[in-house]
Amino acid sequence: KTGGFSMSEQSLTREVLVAHPHTEATVVQRVFRKVRIGDLLSHLVLLLGAVTMVVPFLWMLSTSLKSDQQAYIFPPIWIPQPIMWSNYITTWQALPFDRFFINSLLVAVAVTFGQLLTCSMGAFAFARLHFPWREPLFVLYLATIMVPFQVIMIPLFILVRELNWLDTYTGQIIPLIFSAYGTFLLRQFFRTIPIELEDAAKIDGCNYARIFWNIMLPLSKPALATLGIFVFLFSWNNFLWPLLVINSLEMKTLPLGLAYFLGQYTIYWNLLMVGATITLLPVLIVFFFAQRYFIEGITLTGLKG
Repeated sequence: KTGGFSMSEQSLTREVLVAHPHTEATVVQRVFRKVRIGDLLSHLVLLLGAVTMVVPFLWMLSTSLKSDQQAYIFPPIWIPQPIMWSNYITTWQALPFDRFFINSLLVAVAVTFGQLLTCSMGAFAFARLHFPWREPLFVLYLATIMVPFQVIMIPLFILVRELNWLDTYTGQIIPLIFSAYGTFLLRQFFRTIPIELEDAAKIDGCNYARIFWNIMLPLSKPALATLGIFVFLFSWNNFLWPLLVINSLEMKTLPLGLAYFLGQYTIYWNLLMVGATITLLPVLIVFFFAQRYFIEGITLTGLKG
């Protein structure tokens, strides 16, 4: 486009002006009106979507600063009077949130590094190594994405129980360090790396381990960063699997800690929103520093191969 108009629009406008010079002002006004209305509608839709996404977070922050009575007032109020900053101290002292935070961070980081290692090795094998039945095996492995976790959680729980991994970090981490989605994502990226680099490394005497470590991984930093962000967010917010394998209070993660504010007869909404705000802060920090990788993650899943 040139000057906000496409070439076809410019040609059509030029022909109309030559044939009917007296309509110049009318044509220009119509074209500008069309462009302005289109831009206005686009911005209105984007603004509506942005407000829709931001309002729940603002409501969560507002509720976290309310008293017990204000949390149930109808119609609800956005700015509490007075602002109860003490809710954060009360919530932090009511439960060992520092322990919950450490547990969540340890599990999320371990699962992230574990998936990056296993998925990158599996992706390298499916993308570069030649062995019998490689493509059918990859299709079968990829088909496991369609199996819901609820289908395999009971056999997985029995296996963890037999290994005496219940109520341990091992039971939370090891079953989650394998991912067909991560293997697929990295395999698609590995296949875009020129094969000539691998051939040159073989001529220099590199084996597959050196090619994987010194060539494939350094060139795959965007894909690895994208997968790492997705895995970290999933593990940080994971509720179902820790609920199954964790029993003791000192081993619980933040999502399990928030469930303590859901009583049988009442819900402490203000304290629950405080815990949700504390849980959300690391996710916002990760998103702020690595938001461009979220966009790359969308494009990487559509790479040809």
